Amino acid sequence: MITTDFALGSPCWIDLGVPDSATAKSFYGAVLGWTFQPFGSGEEEFGSFQVDGKTVAALGPLTEEGARSAWMIYFRTADAEAAARAVREAGGTVRVEPFDIDDYGRMAQFSDPQGGQFAVWQPGKSPGLEAVDEPGSLMWVELYTTDAAAAKGFYGGLLGWDFQDMPMPGDGGTYTLLGPAGAGQERQHGGLMEMPAADLTPTGGRPYWHPVFHTTDADAALAKVTEHGGSVQMGPADMEGVGRLAVCTDPFGADFVLLKPVDM
Repeated sequence: MITTDFALGSPCWIDLGVPDSATAKSFYGAVLGWTFQPFGSGEEEFGSFQVDGKTVAALGPLTEEGARSAWMIYFRTADAEAAARAVREAGGTVRVEPFDIDDYGRMAQFSDPQGGQFAVWQPGKSPGLEAVDEPGSLMWVELYTTDAAAAKGFYGGLLGWDFQDMPMPGDGGTYTLLGPAGAGQERQHGGLMEMPAADLTPTGGRPYWHPVFHTTDADAALAKVTEHGGSVQMGPADMEGVGRLAVCTDPFGADFVLLKPVDM
């Protein structure tokens, strides 16, 4: 599970880039009950999504030329510069060099060697999200990749993860659980799956990360997805030992998963 003490290598922040912030606010407000808080006075594009006054995500305009709307996952690092060097040495790409966000922290954005985009956060006075693993917040992250073995080697070396392979039901391949090294199963924070490039349609065949959001009623949330201009790509389906989930896209094509955990 993801917790707000944010062990090294764990997900600690997410943000979404969109061409129309008003539509994004309306969509996620309806689906997940989020409210929007601008980062500055009079700022309407940059800000945080909140649940009960706690930050669960952030929103901003698209900043990279030709970029698609997508959720960006940030993983905690002790040293953003060292992470950038390690990414280059491992065959990845530094898309955004490390830089400071005032005194809140230091960030950088990368691509893994297969093209999957992600980011790191070196905390200053802000460790990251204020609420996780509760209704309306981030509870898991997933990577769909074209080369699971290469992804394990890259992320394991960069972020210090342990991996646990498990078979998918019905001969559906292997799902690999991810977590900080030595932290045990209770701190696993995500998974990865190998998929053919032809199945990675949102990115034209390139690997990608997406978030999994906690909901108390998957079917009601899915009705809001379609009502407010999004789409359901898969599900809803009941996964034994996991819960009821569906893969969705927002009105801009950014993908995410809604999950009602099995114990709710």
